[in-house]
Amino acid sequence: MIEQFINFVIRPPRAEYNPDQYLWEKEFSLAGRTYQRQDLELKNSRGYTLQCSHYLPSPLPDEASLPCVIYCHGNSGCRADANEAAVILLPSNITVFTLDFSGSGLSGGDYVSLGWHEKDDLKMVVTHLRSNKQVSRIGLWGRSMGAVTSLLYGAEDPSIAGMVLDSAFANLYDLMMELVDVYKIRLPKFTVKMAVQYMRRVIEKKAKFDIMDLNCLLVAPKTFIPVLIGHGSDDRFIQPHHSDLIFQSYAGDKNIIKFDGDHNSSRPQFFYDSVSIFFYNVLHPPHVSSARLSKLEKYYDLGSLKIGSGVDESLLYEIISSLRSVTTDAASSSSAPPSISTTKSVNELLSEVAPVTTESILREDTVHGNDEAGHGEPSHVQDNLNGQTEECCSYTSSNRESWGRCSSLGGSDEESYADCRTDDNCSQNALEVFATPLRSMKEKSSEPTGEEKKHKKKKKKKKKDEKVPKKCRFEKFEKLEALGRRLRLCILKGATHRRHSSS
Repeated sequence: MIEQFINFVIRPPRAEYNPDQYLWEKEFSLAGRTYQRQDLELKNSRGYTLQCSHYLPSPLPDEASLPCVIYCHGNSGCRADANEAAVILLPSNITVFTLDFSGSGLSGGDYVSLGWHEKDDLKMVVTHLRSNKQVSRIGLWGRSMGAVTSLLYGAEDPSIAGMVLDSAFANLYDLMMELVDVYKIRLPKFTVKMAVQYMRRVIEKKAKFDIMDLNCLLVAPKTFIPVLIGHGSDDRFIQPHHSDLIFQSYAGDKNIIKFDGDHNSSRPQFFYDSVSIFFYNVLHPPHVSSARLSKLEKYYDLGSLKIGSGVDESLLYEIISSLRSVTTDAASSSSAPPSISTTKSVNELLSEVAPVTTESILREDTVHGNDEAGHGEPSHVQDNLNGQTEECCSYTSSNRESWGRCSSLGGSDEESYADCRTDDNCSQNALEVFATPLRSMKEKSSEPTGEEKKHKKKKKKKKKDEKVPKKCRFEKFEKLEALGRRLRLCILKGATHRRHSSS
């Protein structure tokens, strides 16, 4: 049992993955802009090769340098865990760098050290980014082991602009003693302490670090970098009081957020919004253009997701038909969706629907003016955004909602779309959860009351070429958002199918 506990510390399950399947593609679209993934290798001070990826705009701006956030994964994680960070930060002109720490993922090394050697890996990454003239300020975002790594390194490098620490432990020795109680190991306390001392010697011999040195409470009082601390209130692995202790002893500007969830659960939207605002304030990225076109493109832009085996194309055609009916007034008086050519590919049909969506909504926006903004509309479609910070929130919030379910492809984040893998009917189940089908909406509206019957009789007397009144903007946006979710979930099923068939 002691050997199992030792491996639990220094040799947890190692993430094995194909970068072409689990990372963002070499070129992809997000919020109407094009980005690229640059893969590279770095050597750490112990001679191990570190596999790294850098997400940045394509093409890179010639004049301005961009800030960068380094994402640090947990003890069983890998650089695929940074997929959500890329979705949240890239639209704000903040690039994202991620790596497999030594002993993790595809990098060299046999053991992890829960932050001790990982801070040296992080130092090599920072040195590499400092040599790049297109990188300005640098921030750190770590989760679990990655959060401890960020804090240990931040205590040595005050030039770091800001840190986000998600679920860090305060003291490794105390954590190990707590886990004895959590997993109900029925041994006397003095026996447990003797076992921990034995483990300490074995770990020091194998992994070359002392577990007693991993104490964040020794470095927190000497660190002045602005920090945002987050922790799940139901975390039983690293309990929330660890973050409370770090927060109390931390010397610099600090804030702490508690949210529902455990150690491995997906983080709530408001936490990601807080992270986006925090990094926007400490990294000061260049201004992002506030063109409404890019905000609207989230409803139909699928980036570089490929439509292949496992995707129900008939369902896709049905969704695209409904999407077209929302953007035109012709379908408002008919319960049947408009027919479309099935000889064209789905991607071609999407490109046809996209301009109609944008033009129709922008035209209506011009007619109605700005006096309707803020009355029952989502924050990401309001006409006026007050300041750059609110603009950043609008981008990140909308894109997180659109892309978060298919961004992280490994580790604990698989929970976010586990229901899409259970059986062949997962696509239809997901549609019922995330969106009300337009067909059922039309059927409900097609049951006329007495007054409506009279109104219809009068309407028949009118000319056939009379136009149907335009739908309200808010209703259009709601339907577009629901259809966008349906479309992404449908394609996500195919992507999941391809991953499992290839493995």
